[in-house]
Amino acid sequence: MDITSCCVSVLPKSFGAVVKVPLNNNSGAERIVNPITAVLGPLVVWVTAVALQTAVWAAQPQTDNCITCHLALGVENLTKPAELYKADIHAAKGFTCVACHGGDANIMGLEAMDKKKGFIGKPAGIQVIEVCGKCHSDANFMRRYNPSLRVDQVAEYNTSVHGKRLREQKDQKVATCASCHVPHSIRPPNDSRSSVHPLRVADTCASCHANKDYMAPYKIPTDQVEKYKQSVHWKMMTSKGDLSAPTCNDCHGNHGASPPGVSSVVNVCGQCHAVNSELFNKSPHGKIFAQMGIPGCATCHSNHAIIETSDAMLSAGDKSACATCHPPTSSGGILAASMLQSIERLKTGYERSLTVLKNAEHAGMEVSQPLFELNEAKTALIKARAAIHGFDQAILNKEVEPGLKSSEKAYARGLKALDELQYRRKGLAISALIILGLVVGLILKIRRMERKPK
Repeated sequence: MDITSCCVSVLPKSFGAVVKVPLNNNSGAERIVNPITAVLGPLVVWVTAVALQTAVWAAQPQTDNCITCHLALGVENLTKPAELYKADIHAAKGFTCVACHGGDANIMGLEAMDKKKGFIGKPAGIQVIEVCGKCHSDANFMRRYNPSLRVDQVAEYNTSVHGKRLREQKDQKVATCASCHVPHSIRPPNDSRSSVHPLRVADTCASCHANKDYMAPYKIPTDQVEKYKQSVHWKMMTSKGDLSAPTCNDCHGNHGASPPGVSSVVNVCGQCHAVNSELFNKSPHGKIFAQMGIPGCATCHSNHAIIETSDAMLSAGDKSACATCHPPTSSGGILAASMLQSIERLKTGYERSLTVLKNAEHAGMEVSQPLFELNEAKTALIKARAAIHGFDQAILNKEVEPGLKSSEKAYARGLKALDELQYRRKGLAISALIILGLVVGLILKIRRMERKPK
């Protein structure tokens, strides 16, 4: 059956009167024709053909004359965007240049950039937010591409320090969407080449915040990123490959980026350090800091240049954090020394027990169970180091005492294993001597027998 017959056959035969038409083969045979089918058949065929052509056209990649033209110009600042866009996530989703820049990509030449066709050229400032928000703030639209992608980024941006300066002060220098998401080469955050990949976020922020000339009007220090790259967070991310370690947007927010207020610092750090944050808020320091307007965590640990913590921060030495405010003879200094002593007791007990058990294990003794149980002391040490943020010896003791008991128990079992090892070694030595004596006696006996006259 040809397409004409197929299309015509869908019309009901009940339409119109039946007419017998002789066939042109001189056979005398006749065929039955429905008049309405005869009239509508060609129309159905035409409509079907148009629909098929439309479907084929829609299935084929559309020519983007913006790309074609820009690549042909041979000027770097015009060809580069076209080259970059090939790997852009929007290009992968089928969006052409006109989606952001307006105009008509189906037309070659300058007519494509007709403002009557919506051409806006290179958006700037508030226009960038509006262009991006046109799609990214539309939940129904975004559901077609990524239902899990948030659609409140623009609303959040308006609350940020960047958004407020842009809208309220018309400051065209502040960061917009295009400042962080590099235009024409936007990639998902999990792509290592993306400007918002965890390992690249700091450098993306640094493009503005490390530029002294650019930041001069704002009187903002430009060494934050440099300090951050000396911190324990950056080392965790780069040296240990922990991409969950905090970077700029984890503490400052991404679209709603703003410096945390004094009262918010502990809560910001508490996103990861929940126990420490809770203990500090309930501590005498938490209350006093709030009254005096002193930021929590950052006062002792700094903000961007956060160094790896150590027990020495409780001491009165060069690495002390407590001694910056509390002299050794003050009540605060005495408490810090007491807490340090408790931590060191637990640490020493744990390490001593671990050494004994490892020596026994190395000697071939079965000590897997006490080694497993010693993890309780290790956990207690971790919890004790967190408990110091409560600045209360009683709170600290609740963690230290169970750890000490676990360490003592493990140490005793390690000594028992080593004693058993010595017992076995003594028994083995005695057994060896007895066997040696028997062998010597047997040899002597044999020799005496050999000397007897036959």
